[in-house]
Amino acid sequence: MARKLNTSSLNKDRMPRHVAIIMDGNGRWAKKRFMPRTMGHRAGMASLKKVVRACDDMGIAILTVFAFSTENWKRPRDEVSYLMQLLTEFMRKELDELHQNNVRIQVLGDYNATPPECRIEIKRALEMTRDNTGLIFNIALNYGSRKEILDAAKTLAAKVTAGEIKVEEVTEEIFSGLLYTKGMPDPDLLIRSSGEMRISNFMLWQIAYTEIVVTDTLWPDFTEDDLVQAVVEYQHRDRKFGGLNK
Repeated sequence: MARKLNTSSLNKDRMPRHVAIIMDGNGRWAKKRFMPRTMGHRAGMASLKKVVRACDDMGIAILTVFAFSTENWKRPRDEVSYLMQLLTEFMRKELDELHQNNVRIQVLGDYNATPPECRIEIKRALEMTRDNTGLIFNIALNYGSRKEILDAAKTLAAKVTAGEIKVEEVTEEIFSGLLYTKGMPDPDLLIRSSGEMRISNFMLWQIAYTEIVVTDTLWPDFTEDDLVQAVVEYQHRDRKFGGLNK
């Protein structure tokens, strides 16, 4: 049974609408325990389940997690294969509960490059939850922000060439509408676990004014309390968006 989430420290009037997470530290978690890296990834999947449930309980509208980057294909074949198996397993085991809780699953990135069994489970999840109206759970899979921006630029160039839009008519809103996150607000809060101070090609356009919280906690050790603490820190930030407070 999931333990009750303690949200007494939160200001309900200043909750972030969109939380993005770079889930980092699985390998180091395993290494510290003299375990193979794959066990770190499995432990990290358990943390993800808790965080998705906590975001839903907290009333956060959108959760985006960085599951697998376009660069992660460079990792050893066995590790990549295990990651794909884990994702397939997660979809199979958790989909019914997510659907029952009105969660809508979306994938950011080109998941067609994943193994056939993984694609089957992803398509099933997308189809089953497409009309759900609760938490939007974005899984950034085979995702790279530079590729996302480049693809959007190519689409925009094609529209200009075809005469569908004039160059002088292009706005930030129009360009944003060509990204994977079209129709969604940008992240208010970006959390990175494991203490690393880098963005890792994640949502470069969308996080222009996002508040960033970096925690030293390795992802498999990341708990609901860590999520709450990150949101509390976000709520103490003074968001000026380049201007000054009145």
